[in-house]
Amino acid sequence: MRGLGRAIGILVLAVVLVAGWAAVRLAQTSTRPFGFDPPAGGQHLLILGYGGGEHPGAYLSDSMLLVTDRAELSIPRDLWVQIPPNSGRYARINEALQDGYNSGGLDTGAQLAAQKVADVTGMTVTGWVLEDFDGFRRTIDALGGVDVDVERAFTAQYPVNDNPDIDASWKTIHFDAGQQHMDGERALEYARARYSDDPAEGTDFARSARQQRLVAALRQKLLTPDGLVHLLPFINAVGGAIHTNLSPYELASFLAGFQAGQAKHVGLDTSNVLVNGRAPDGADILLPRGGDYALVQTWVRNQLA
Repeated sequence: MRGLGRAIGILVLAVVLVAGWAAVRLAQTSTRPFGFDPPAGGQHLLILGYGGGEHPGAYLSDSMLLVTDRAELSIPRDLWVQIPPNSGRYARINEALQDGYNSGGLDTGAQLAAQKVADVTGMTVTGWVLEDFDGFRRTIDALGGVDVDVERAFTAQYPVNDNPDIDASWKTIHFDAGQQHMDGERALEYARARYSDDPAEGTDFARSARQQRLVAALRQKLLTPDGLVHLLPFINAVGGAIHTNLSPYELASFLAGFQAGQAKHVGLDTSNVLVNGRAPDGADILLPRGGDYALVQTWVRNQLA
């Protein structure tokens, strides 16, 4: 199961920034009481995207985005870490949500994922938000779809069903270059597409760039007259689609201080402090340069300062 990347996270950020009163609707998904005193070190929100459902790998958090009031940090799903912490067992960081879910449910999984992100980055995670594939589709459709500027044409192989136990076959999808309208399913295909005939579109970094264009389309749509017409059903869809440990006030407080226009967008990758590696089973993974996780923390601290 492959992830949604940055698109899910900024989807949640965008709607509440445009309509702060959406916090009332989000109360239905909160697992903590109303009321919040921001920590002295600032707020750091972890946004997790996962497939959902009951099939194997449904709770792999292939989208991991750490957001502060001034920056967004993408964390690659293939980063090799100890899960559980200090256990001596290594796995990809996207397995933390699934591991915790298996032992104690979705909240336990989110807390374990938050702990691993904090361990790797050195940043305290003060809250988390989750959304799955179905929630992503519903929120895009509730907005009436979005118009996305596709940078270049590409074709890719894509799973027919989110759940391979229902249908494990694949289909061919194609995107032309230029502006085009996407409903929820089409936007999800654009965000997730990985196995492309164009090598330039077949990497996680290419997916991240595509998802940034989708984010831009979401923000633009929300500010149009048509977007405002769809605002109430969109807010209702978001309220029913996300799961968070934050109260409405906590989430609204964080988003009120988020500087969307000036936010810095950075990511851990092989252009900075990570290198390609191999797991014991031969699978591709990402490791810190020289095996030094402290180097990762220093880089993150400098980027998010």
